[in-house]
Amino acid sequence: MSGDALVRLVAGCVLQYPGDYFHDELPRLRAALAGAPAEPAALLGAFLDEVELQTPIELCSRYTSTFDTRNRRCLYLTWWIDGDTRRRGLSLVRLKRIYRDFGLEFAGEELPDFLPVALEFAAREEEAGTRLLQEHRAGLELLRLALTESGSPYARVLEAVCATLPGPSPETKAEAKALARNGPPQELVGAGSALEPFGPGLDMPADFPSSAPTDLPWPTTASAASASASASASERMPA
Repeated sequence: MSGDALVRLVAGCVLQYPGDYFHDELPRLRAALAGAPAEPAALLGAFLDEVELQTPIELCSRYTSTFDTRNRRCLYLTWWIDGDTRRRGLSLVRLKRIYRDFGLEFAGEELPDFLPVALEFAAREEEAGTRLLQEHRAGLELLRLALTESGSPYARVLEAVCATLPGPSPETKAEAKALARNGPPQELVGAGSALEPFGPGLDMPADFPSSAPTDLPWPTTASAASASASASASERMPA
C-alpha cells in the first residue's frame, strides 16, 4: 500500500463518528502514518495529538457539532454538487455502481458518498479512487476551507486528503468554486474511464463477474454495534 493510500485510510478512519473506541485505535493509526509522506503524515499526526487529549464524550460532541449541511461542513460528497435534489439520487446510484465495478459491495448503513467510504475506496483502488476524489475536488476544498475558517482540527485531515491529489489546493472559496464550474479535468471522465459519467449504463454491465462481490466493512457509525467497531478498524489498518 502506497503512502498516499495510507493517508487516505487513516483520514477515512478519523472522519467517521469517533464512538467509544476511537482512542484505542490511536497507536495503530500512528503506526500507519510511519509509511505516509511527511507533510500529510504531520498534519494527521497533529490532529491525533489534539484529539487524544479529549474524552470520548467531548470528541463525539465536537464531531456532531462540526459536520452538518447548515454550516456547509458536509461529509457527503454529492451534496456539494447536487444539494438536496432528485439528481443526487442518480449520483448515489452511480457511486454504488463504481464500487461494484471493482468487485466491492457497499454494505454500510451510511450513504455511498460519505467521505470515509470514498477514502477507503481510494486507498484500495488508488488510480480509480484518485479520479473519484478529483471529480469531487471542489467539494473537498470547500469543506477544507470551511473547517479552516471555523478553527476546527478536522481541517488538518482535509488538508492531508487534498495533499494526495494532483495539483495545489485553492486558497480561497472563489477559487474552489471555480473548480466546480469548470468540472473535473477532461481526461478524468468520459469514454474508457472507470468512472463513467451519467447517462447509459446505470445498470450493471453485462460482463460483470457473476461471483458475489466482496463486502466492505464501511463505515463505523454512531448506530453501529460498539463491540464490532474495534475489530472492523483493525481489519482495515495494515499491521
